[in-house]
Amino acid sequence: MSVLVYAESWNGRFRKSTFEAVSYAYRTSEILETDVIAVSLEEVLDEELNKLSAYGASNIISIPNVNKGDNQAASKVIADLSDSANVLVFSNTLTSKMIAPRLSIKLNAACITNVISITESDSICVSRKSFSSKAIEVTESNTEKTIICIAPNSFGVIEHAVDCNIEISDFSEKGSISFKGQETASGKISISEAEIVVSAGRGLKDPENWGMIEELADLLGAATACSKPVSDIGWRPHSEHVGQTGKAVAADLYIAIGISGAIQHLAGVNSSKVMVAINTDPEAPFFKAADYGIVGDAFEVIPKLIEEIKKIKN
Repeated sequence: MSVLVYAESWNGRFRKSTFEAVSYAYRTSEILETDVIAVSLEEVLDEELNKLSAYGASNIISIPNVNKGDNQAASKVIADLSDSANVLVFSNTLTSKMIAPRLSIKLNAACITNVISITESDSICVSRKSFSSKAIEVTESNTEKTIICIAPNSFGVIEHAVDCNIEISDFSEKGSISFKGQETASGKISISEAEIVVSAGRGLKDPENWGMIEELADLLGAATACSKPVSDIGWRPHSEHVGQTGKAVAADLYIAIGISGAIQHLAGVNSSKVMVAINTDPEAPFFKAADYGIVGDAFEVIPKLIEEIKKIKN
């Protein structure tokens, strides 16, 4: 038996979430005393494939002929490759959310999402976030195969260098899904993978005021994000919308500027380790959830914050 991990790529390269999934797969393989098979379904640079071995993948199968987003074809290919796998590991990406449920039906496998750890035991027993990350539950799988989807920034990227065998396959599979177009996120750093996120809401008053948010994010090496109302009115792209109905955030540091803190927004960001709220309203709900709060005008606070960070960096 083995642990199979889906190595998702973007424009020919792997990102942090993929390395985190491979790290988790390797830890699982140690417990189960087996090996890790990484499967890549898009065209990936050779040097990128070799990176997977640094995190524990001893067997790498690259099938570059499956179109990105053709989740029907992807699930069929992975199902065909999973005969020897009793555990299949995925990142918590949009693509994985499309593939994992299909595989669950095809393989009659349990599908456990929002997983943050694995328990050392003979069976597949994991801890996962539940109730909008307000609780942790322990789930045990009793099926022959188990699909595990890792919550972002929960397990960490851990290096386990191993010797690997890379197999390039010309196998081709096509589903019935076709593309009419796509929207690419313009942010420099992926929100779901970012360790620091600077987010703003309607308190910024105008989209032209986002310059200071982007400057602060650049100084901190952070991703920029926004609340749902901001994306709804077109101030910022929907790809930056964080919250229960947007992207989930599990950053080391989340800075909310001019965001009141509606329950839907908090549900999507409360997995962050440290939250900072900046708002003129001392009664804003976000202050109850935040670790640190500043009651003040963002147009006064943020420039001073930027100035102090520049001093420290200099």
